[in-house]
Order: sequence, then structure tokens, then C-alpha cells
Amino acid sequence: MLWLLSATKLVPAIASARSLSGCVSCSQRRYSLQPIPERRIPNRYLGQPSPFTHPHLLRPGEVTPGLSQVEYALRRHKLMSVIHKETQGQSGTDQTVVLLSNPTYYMSNDIPYTFHQDNNFLYLCGFQEPDSILVLQSLPGKQLPAHKAMLFVPRRDPSRELWDGPRSGADGAIALTGVDEAYTLEEFQHLVPKLKAETNTLWYDWMRPAHAQLHSDYMQRLTEVKAKSKNKVRAVQQLVQHLRLIKSPAEIERMQIAGKLTSQAFIETMFASKAPVEESFLYAKFEFECRARGADILAYPPVVAGGNRSNTLHYVKNNQLIKDGEMVLLDGGCESSCYVSDITRTWPVNGRFTAPQAELYEAVLEIQRDCLTLCSPGTSLENIYSMMLSLIGQKLKELGIGKNIRENNAFKAARKYCPHHVGHYLGMDVHDTPDMPRSLPLQPGMVITVEPAKSKSLYLMCKTRV
Repeated sequence: MLWLLSATKLVPAIASARSLSGCVSCSQRRYSLQPIPERRIPNRYLGQPSPFTHPHLLRPGEVTPGLSQVEYALRRHKLMSVIHKETQGQSGTDQTVVLLSNPTYYMSNDIPYTFHQDNNFLYLCGFQEPDSILVLQSLPGKQLPAHKAMLFVPRRDPSRELWDGPRSGADGAIALTGVDEAYTLEEFQHLVPKLKAETNTLWYDWMRPAHAQLHSDYMQRLTEVKAKSKNKVRAVQQLVQHLRLIKSPAEIERMQIAGKLTSQAFIETMFASKAPVEESFLYAKFEFECRARGADILAYPPVVAGGNRSNTLHYVKNNQLIKDGEMVLLDGGCESSCYVSDITRTWPVNGRFTAPQAELYEAVLEIQRDCLTLCSPGTSLENIYSMMLSLIGQKLKELGIGKNIRENNAFKAARKYCPHHVGHYLGMDVHDTPDMPRSLPLQPGMVITVEPAKSKSLYLMCKTRV
């Protein structure tokens, strides 16, 4: 017997009858504590890897590598718990969360970019196909966080699958992700009238919809109607981002894997450096080493900047020749199983530091180590940033670069050499959870970057020193 976690107790899984034009559903099941048996996953390729088709990547019960149906269900449970706290005192209202997937984007008329799912959508269900909708709906007569999760996904279409590859369909979506019900995308129109009801509070990011076409087709008119009702539309993005700030042990393991393979790629790229060398060669070497070790894609276009080109914080042309005696900065990372890394390193392209380069490199490294000692619960990225500026100001004086810097101008001088922040949150995205302020107290489970003076400072300081 498969047992499931409800809001208050364990109950046996019971498959319900089909509804809404024959959706595949299991509406009595709540928060699976065990995976759906492997035999229930269709014995065919889906729109993403499954334990049946990719046993080298996923164990039974996993939706994405390392993350189980249980983990995704508990995330949805936590979100509905937060909504319950947000709506206490509002009696007699239903709560419905709607999240849109990303669309497929095109670089030209019919040439698509590699698809990348909206991270908030992905965080709550793990489904990796475009043109999909996730709905979390409170249950009549039951208190939140009790709810049902529904996916609306593209219909299986042999003619399109011939060109674009297999789709999961409703049966594949429910078996893979463990949501309670799954429908074809067109069935969402039957849910819209219920969402218009005065008694229904809609949680939906109408100001920044992830999928413009789905918003136009299904949600735009709905949000206009809801804006005039007593239960208006409420944004959900910040609630999801707040949950994403704290990583679970499984998430941290995924991030450690991404960080380790990126570190190995950096080492191999350093070994491949020579003088002179083209930035494009180091770019290609870094990407190859990441992909060869299991990365899905690069997390962002890397910066491979020789000499004074490191002055440009987001230099991504990577098409110049790095000369003998110059330093090279590589700011790169990869994405592995939905989680990313972000590492920056600077080294002499010929393998030998000059005396000024070595002195200044060690100065920046010491600042970073001092900043790392501040990373503890209760402090914040803003606190670490202030300390970084203070440390840079001190180093400028010690090195004789800022002899005329007055104490009250130390921060201003430091910003000249380090015009960026000390770091940011890291997770499913490089600049993860962008709506979360850097002033938040750090908590166990948060992942941050600490990158003082990562680019402009070393070149300018070397130039001044010499």
C-alpha cells in the first residue's frame, strides 16, 4: 500500500475517477512519502528524463536528479502554509495559486534557444516542458495547507513530436511529478470560471507573467475581472522566492556537485593557459570541461577577460588575444540538475606572477578570507559588503596605492576599485531570488557568493602599483 502525507495525517493513496473531460487524476493522494511505483511511469520517452528512460540520472521516485516527488510535494505544502498565514482572518475564501511555465524562445524565425524552465514553476513541480500551467487549489471544507496540485500540459501530438521530440502528456506528467491531477492545456479554460468567483482569492503574478501568450489566452481577462472584486489578485512570486532562499539537504548536495565540477573545469582551463592565447580558446576549454563532467549547460555567458578588459564587469565578447605577462579573469559557472555554480578566478596567463601581481593577488585573497569569516547566521550580505569596502580601503593604504585617502573617504576609494556588491544569493539561478533583499539575516541553508574585488580592482591596482 502506498501511503501519503495529508495536512494532518497519513492516509492510503486512492485513485479517483476521471474528471474534467477525462483528466488523469489521483485526487485523494496528498504529499507522497514514497515514490509512485516505477511500473506506473509510462514505458516510453517523456518530455524530460524519467527513472524509466534515464536510470543513470534518476532513481525511482525522483522528478529531477536528486529531488524526489516527496521533496516537490513538501515545497507545495510549505507554500500553501505561507498563504494560510497570509490570509488568516479571511473566512469563507478559497485560495488558488497559478504559475505559468516559460515558453520556447526563438533566436530567429524558426531556430529555438535551448529551453529553460521558469524557476518558480520548476521549483514547485519539477516539470520541464514549455506551455504548461501549475495550479494549487485549496480543498472545500478543509484548512490550508491541504490542497490539490494540478498540471495542465501540452497535448500529445505525433506530428509535433516527430520534429520536437516526445511530450509527457497528462499521464506522463502525473506519473513523473506526483501531482494530484493532470490535464491537457486546453482544459484550463474550464477552470477559469471558477477562479472568477468572489469567494476565490487568486495568487498569480499578473505584473510579470512568465508566459505572455498563456497570460493573454487565459489569465489577462481573468485578472482584470478579479481586480474589481473584493478578493483581488495577489502576487505569489516573492512567497516562492522566500522559500527558495533556504536550501534543503538535497538541494545543497546538487549545488555541491555543480560547484565541484566547475572547480575541476577551472583547474583544467588554467592548465591549458599559455602565452599568448585567445580568450575564445579558454572559453571553449572551460565549457568543454564543464559539459564533459556532466553539466547540462553553462549557467551564464562566461567572462574571459585578459588585461584591462577585466574592467568591464560583464565583458562577454571573449574574442581578444591575451598577451604574455597579462592576467586573465574567468567568471563562469555551470548548471547541473537545475542548480548552478558561480566562480571567479584570476591568474597570470603564462603561469608566472610578477611581484606586483602576486602581492595584489594575495591582498584580494586575504580580503575574501576575512569576508568568509563573517558568513554566519544573523549577519547579512549588506554587513559583509560594508566590511569588504573597509578592508579594501585598508589594503589600499597598506600597499601605498591610497596614501592620500582620508578615513571618511575610504569607502568611496574602495568603490572605485570594486564597483560591485560583495555577493548575491545562489541556487536555481545565478542571481537567485532577485526580489529578496541583501539585508536579510543569513540563515542555515542559504547559499551566497563572496566575491570581493573580483574584476576591476586587480588590474587597476596592478597598474597603479607598477
